[in-house]
Amino acid sequence: MLEENVLIPFFKKFDQYPFCVKINQKEYRIGTGEPEFTVDFKKPIPLSSLLTSTSLALGEAYMDGDLEVEGDLYYALDHFLGQMDKFSTDESALKKLMFSSTTKKNQQKEVQSHYDIGNDFYKLWLDETMSYSCAYFLHPEDTLFQAQVNKVDYILKKLYLKEGMSLLDIGCGWGFLLIEAAKKYGVHGMGITLSQEQYKEFKRRITEEHLEQLIEVELMDYRDLPKSGREFDRIVSVGMVEHVGRDNYQLFMDCANKVLKPGGLFLLHFISALKEHAGDPWVKKYIFPGGTVPSLREMLSCAAEDGFHTIDVENLRNHYNRTLLCWEKNYQEHISEVRKLFDERFVRMWDLYLSACAATFHNGIIDLHQILFTEGINNRLPLVRWY
Repeated sequence: MLEENVLIPFFKKFDQYPFCVKINQKEYRIGTGEPEFTVDFKKPIPLSSLLTSTSLALGEAYMDGDLEVEGDLYYALDHFLGQMDKFSTDESALKKLMFSSTTKKNQQKEVQSHYDIGNDFYKLWLDETMSYSCAYFLHPEDTLFQAQVNKVDYILKKLYLKEGMSLLDIGCGWGFLLIEAAKKYGVHGMGITLSQEQYKEFKRRITEEHLEQLIEVELMDYRDLPKSGREFDRIVSVGMVEHVGRDNYQLFMDCANKVLKPGGLFLLHFISALKEHAGDPWVKKYIFPGGTVPSLREMLSCAAEDGFHTIDVENLRNHYNRTLLCWEKNYQEHISEVRKLFDERFVRMWDLYLSACAATFHNGIIDLHQILFTEGINNRLPLVRWY
């Protein structure tokens, strides 16, 4: 049989954990031992598709309902995605997808394709703060909401804020960080985003909190910061540099450097990788067009070129695994409401996205780093980690 001669040998290399492949009601065991999970192929996937992009072929099959995972999706992915180094990716065949344009116009379109899906959608599964980045679980019993409050509090402490300082948030999202900074520290905040939906919601929150004298938000590309004529005591960027593209990492750091006062602090919070790679084709096609995960070392290298001194580097990888599991749980609890907004293909796509991301963090395929820089030398900071 075709599937026996072609598909099963392909899957046999993924033998770190035993699992079962089901095709036409016939079962094939991969690996040794009791199967951890079962993958049921309703339709065989062409080998050519698996070789062009294993990720894209399996992801689209799941979205289309041609592939079902029996049991818990996260559990299966957690046992399978640790072997992503065995995936096939033909970058030359996927060149347009893997290496999209980094022009302002195209990147704005890419960002809006993800973040402008609709605030009502994100409100279904994010917490009340509308924080769409790694939370910080200080205590085992912390809820997602508490962990997001912890995260922002932790970042603000690292920034060593004083009343009256100016704080720039590059990629400000729906604004919770700047709102907390203004309320707790009395700083003057400016947020920039390319998302129309985030911009509108942040504007509404500023008015609701009566913070018009302390916070402003602009629809702005980070590349336009230097010509704004503004300077800031502090800069923060949470989960945004992943959208600028590998060719622009140095430019991103240059732009931050040009608007940060001498001795100022810059906290960069980003999904990172151990080594440089082009990214995952399925994620690039369906979730984050143009998204590229930087390695820690290349961001540190770019920072050094601008005279940024690295004060602290912290890895919060396991916090992001837990954050994503919370989002996935919330998503499942509101999946009937999601179905009213989107078709079944989207519903399955987003389920796969949240579960797969949780699994990749758990397996160390990607990390989450917070780096604290100073612009030049700053000898005024406490000698020990004050936060």
